[in-house]
Amino acid sequence: MHPYPHLYVVSAAAGPEGDVPLDSPRLPTLLSAPPAEFDGPGDRWSPETLLVAAVANCFVLTFRGVARAQKIAWTSLGCEVTGTLDRVEGRTRFTRYRIQARLVAPAGFDEEKCRRALERSEQVCLITNSLNGELELESSVTAG
Repeated sequence: MHPYPHLYVVSAAAGPEGDVPLDSPRLPTLLSAPPAEFDGPGDRWSPETLLVAAVANCFVLTFRGVARAQKIAWTSLGCEVTGTLDRVEGRTRFTRYRIQARLVAPAGFDEEKCRRALERSEQVCLITNSLNGELELESSVTAG
């Protein structure tokens, strides 16, 4: 890992109508638009879906690291995140993130150890640590 601080640069530029191209060095351009809830087309990534995607992606990547450090064998991790956008004190903001994690581990797994690793992943995820909405983790661990 590189020493801190890490810098991430994204550029956005657009006109009065149409998609907003998002660019970052060494990455493909990503087109975004307002979600359907804000009268956008609803068929592109939006700032709202990108934020919720960042929570899901970070949770999975964090679990990989936690599981590796704790020497936990696992087969797959499915993660669905629901972000709740609401009005609070006259401001629109995300108030809650619900993470539903479904871990599949090989036969003979230690369920308690797996659950603790999932909880640890939620606690140390740098994205969730950077947000101020309420976090809820709902997890399941099965053999497979």
